[in-house]
Amino acid sequence: MEPFKLVRAQNNASAIAAASPKETKFIAGGTNIIDLMKLYVENPKQLVDINSLSLNQIETQKDGSVKIGALVKNSDLAYHPVIKQKYPFLSEALLSGASAQLRNMASVGGNLLQRTRCYYFYDTAFPCNKREPGSGCPAISGYNRMHAILGTSDQCIATSPSDMCVPMAALGAMIQVEGAKGSRTIPFADFHRLPGETPQIDTNLKQGELITAVILPNLPFAAKSHYLKVRDRASYEFALTSAAVALDISNGKINHSRVALGGVGTKPWRSAAAEQVLNGASANAQTYRAAAEAALAGAKTHQYNAFKVELAKRTIVRALETVGGMV
Repeated sequence: MEPFKLVRAQNNASAIAAASPKETKFIAGGTNIIDLMKLYVENPKQLVDINSLSLNQIETQKDGSVKIGALVKNSDLAYHPVIKQKYPFLSEALLSGASAQLRNMASVGGNLLQRTRCYYFYDTAFPCNKREPGSGCPAISGYNRMHAILGTSDQCIATSPSDMCVPMAALGAMIQVEGAKGSRTIPFADFHRLPGETPQIDTNLKQGELITAVILPNLPFAAKSHYLKVRDRASYEFALTSAAVALDISNGKINHSRVALGGVGTKPWRSAAAEQVLNGASANAQTYRAAAEAALAGAKTHQYNAFKVELAKRTIVRALETVGGMV
């Protein structure tokens, strides 16, 4: 690991970062950035420790939305009674990720920013457009079993790794950030970027901006939700496919729905196509399967990950059946 400078933020981390070298990074739990530094994937010149900032609260606001501070630990969020009651699929997603020890360290803000686990990205012996733009993407013609089938480009097919982000995408959360030029709010759908021609840029954060909170909307039917994760082993494994679904059903009819996918997209993937099929339809097996077909209609596969198309469809169907029942 190359030498770096560690700065502890006392009250305004974003101002410190904005006035610092471009290679400045924030650190909270450090469960991802430290690994990347050890492997020389990232070499920040300065780390800004933000753990002293007051960003560790979970608050229900007047409009019923829930504000989650960026320093809230994943385990604390998963077990919080309001989250378990209002957004059970978020709690399930958090508890399906990593290990208990890592969940006790990992922060909400860090989870939003965690980088892909593509093995070519992590191994600096290989070229990688996400590490070195223009160097190539060996995953496209290489071993791509874990890679994305939605939102890919000819520059990158790396998968977004987060479990937490999948239900947040389904909810349409809002992300509050603060920088030297002030505060702004970013819709969740606009926070993570598709790789396109610039796969090295993961998010739409600007230099020096710090995530301060995530706002979950007051969505009453999210209380009837489920997160289903399919993986190679039951402990400490990233998703092959996952689905976060919520349904508002009355008299056998689906009034409203939310569907988002993990393990298959280059970013947390909310499926408007699946929701369009579900909304107004009968809550039955035929509808669920039709929604799954719509969600994967644009999938682009490679040699070793074509199995993800059918697996993702079945994941969606089972998650919908868990929430809406089987008819």
